[in-house]
Amino acid sequence: NLWLLFFLVPPKEENMPAAIPGLSLGPLALDARVFVAVLLTALTVAPIAQAPPAPGDPLPGLTPVEFELFSIGLEDFLEGEDAEEGLGPAYNGTSCGGCHNVPAVGGISPVAGVRAGMVDANGNYSDFDPDAGSLFQLFSIPTHGCQVVIPAEANVIARRVPIPLFGAGLVDAIPDETLLALADPLDLDRDGVSGRAAVIEDVATGELRVGRFGWKSQHATLIAFGADAYLNEMGITSDLFPNEQSFGISPELFRLCDPIPDPEDILDPATGRRGIDNFEAFLQLLAPIGRGPIDDQVRAGELMFDALGCAACHVPSLETGPSTNPLFDRRAVPLYSDLLLHAVGTGDGIGQAAAAPNEIRTPALWGLRFRRPLLHDGRAATVTDAIRAHGAEADLARQGFDELDPVSRAALLAFLASL
Repeated sequence: NLWLLFFLVPPKEENMPAAIPGLSLGPLALDARVFVAVLLTALTVAPIAQAPPAPGDPLPGLTPVEFELFSIGLEDFLEGEDAEEGLGPAYNGTSCGGCHNVPAVGGISPVAGVRAGMVDANGNYSDFDPDAGSLFQLFSIPTHGCQVVIPAEANVIARRVPIPLFGAGLVDAIPDETLLALADPLDLDRDGVSGRAAVIEDVATGELRVGRFGWKSQHATLIAFGADAYLNEMGITSDLFPNEQSFGISPELFRLCDPIPDPEDILDPATGRRGIDNFEAFLQLLAPIGRGPIDDQVRAGELMFDALGCAACHVPSLETGPSTNPLFDRRAVPLYSDLLLHAVGTGDGIGQAAAAPNEIRTPALWGLRFRRPLLHDGRAATVTDAIRAHGAEADLARQGFDELDPVSRAALLAFLASL
């Protein structure tokens, strides 16, 4: 910078401005000239544009306290648990980061959880145990006396890959009213799309809220979402989910396999916080992934995205509500999702919370370029494969994609590759 050069290499005396008659600054003269130079530079040099956050970065503009909470949360998110800390007895992973790490911590992985249930002769779905739900954990702690086994009667088995968590705090701050206004369960506008808001009871508050987290929108708040994963993915109980629950394992057997008293996630005396509080802070302050390069082809593809009707479900941007925290105060959330439940031919056959077996929450498309495999079960290797798996409510959009000329299709795919 010129002002820094001025400061480090003072001008020669003959180049200095003449002194003002009757005024002697003595040794302050150079300091005064440096101050003027700095002030003029600040007024004339255009500010440097801030680079968008990299995957895994916190939201820009955190206070020191918020950054400390983010860092503590990140540490807990990455920490590997063991049996002495409450892991298991049935579990899918030993840390949150073990399943959420591509392209950075908070992302995805190709690991898939397994769910199972039963459909009766009338086509009605049910879990084998409503308390345990449909999840069947992959692993168990030694001596494996509490290994979960899918019963032979299961006639629905589904796999689900992790959902990326980037920008989760912004999603959390979107008002319920926004999602309810987008819902059109009876397709009153006759566009063929009939998204439903997943109205559920939030386990953290006991209030009826609109779900938005999870493939079935089964949770409405980050604290509940994190606590549910702590229990079901790692087997660690908390105040919100105080009881171990896996199919086919009695409470007595649970106590034999895992003698640590419940809840296992207790307040840390040093911080006054639970693990689930730290998870919530990390997720709340984790930045979304910014857009990739945008050129004329990408802009043309975005127009095609809207023309085909894709934006009816993958709504380009929502907005957070009023907040005393400027990080979340009426901020645009360009997630490309309405966060509603839809039947688009990709449902997994598992009923959960407010979601019917054939419904899936619209996956957000921000960060899509870093995500493989695609769809809830990871069966789509490419974006084209994922689009062609759509049907039902998305049938017209999928047909439109199939009918695109090569130039238009290339533009659409270029747009999606920019997300």
